[in-house]
Formats: sequence, C-alpha cells, structure tokens
Amino acid sequence: MLPVIDRKIFAPFLERLKIIYSAMDKKYQEAADHYSFYCTGCDDNCCFTRFFHHTLLEYFYIMEGYNTLVNEKQVEVKQRALEVCRKTREADEKGVPVRLMCPLNVNNLCLIYTYRPMICRLHGISHVLQRPGQGVLYAPGCEVFIEQCQQKEPFKFDRTPIYREMAELEKELKQAIGITQKIKMTVAQMLVTF
Repeated sequence: MLPVIDRKIFAPFLERLKIIYSAMDKKYQEAADHYSFYCTGCDDNCCFTRFFHHTLLEYFYIMEGYNTLVNEKQVEVKQRALEVCRKTREADEKGVPVRLMCPLNVNNLCLIYTYRPMICRLHGISHVLQRPGQGVLYAPGCEVFIEQCQQKEPFKFDRTPIYREMAELEKELKQAIGITQKIKMTVAQMLVTF
C-alpha cells in the first residue's frame, strides 16, 4: 500500500508529466498520420488487456482524473474496479487467462481519457525501444494495425526518449517524497486504493 502524499508535493511533477504526455501524443499522432491508422475500437479492444503500470507519476495522475468524476461515478468505478480485481485474482489462482474491461471504460469510452496512462496513449502502433543492456525491442503493433499497415513504409517510432524522460521524472518524484518502493499495478488495482 502506498502512503498518503500531500498533493502539493506531487502536483508540480504532474505538470511536467503533462508536457511529456503532450509530446507523446504528438509523436503517436505523427505515426498514426503516416500510416493513416486511426483507432476506432475493435473486438480486441486494448481496454481488455491487463497492463501493469510502474510509475507513481501515473498513479497520481490517474488519481487526479478519478477525482474529477462526480461522487456517484467514483462509486460505480470503484465497484467495477473491485470486481475486476476479484475476478482477476480468481483467474490467477486457477491459472487461467482473463480479459476484463478496464473499470474506467464505459460504453467504449474512457471516463478519464485526458488522464490516461502512457501505455493507453502509445498502444497499437509499431515501435522500437532501446532497452539498457538488452538491445533493441521491435514491437509490430496491435493486430488491427498489423492487418491494416504491414505493407506500408515503416515510420521510425522510437519510444526510448519518452521512456527515459518518464524514468527521470519518476526518479525525481520518488526522491522528493522519499519513496524507494517500486510499484506494479493495474488501473483497477490503483482505483481500489483511492
């Protein structure tokens, strides 16, 4: 469980995160425009994917988005998050895969779209990532992207600079609040802690 942190401490870091997210969105849009790829939702909706998030920055930013919701919507979201966590735990105990909709997705729309985390902003389009000591990772994109865009001229979408900026800002935030613990949480797990 994460300790309660005064918003005044982490708010300046979230302002800097918004700048990183803006650059991230711009780069994603450049790649999408290059490929003429525009996500309009699909049967393999990425909001069903169990993504783990590893930064306090995103934890606090999702919390900011959650706090913009009216109280009754917060209650509904938290109930869905508890249900997702319960079903995920049961599936894990049985050793079976599970695909559950993100508790923030209602009618195929994210309730806190402006506050969505990095993976939600970047998912779908092919990219490269230069991992320290592990070489270059090439990801082909989601199934719909591959189907629609595999014959098109590649666009160099290198996520490495974005990840580095996020890592540096995360390091500064952790130093400022005196936390060394790592996190690995889904959006549903975050939501139940708010």
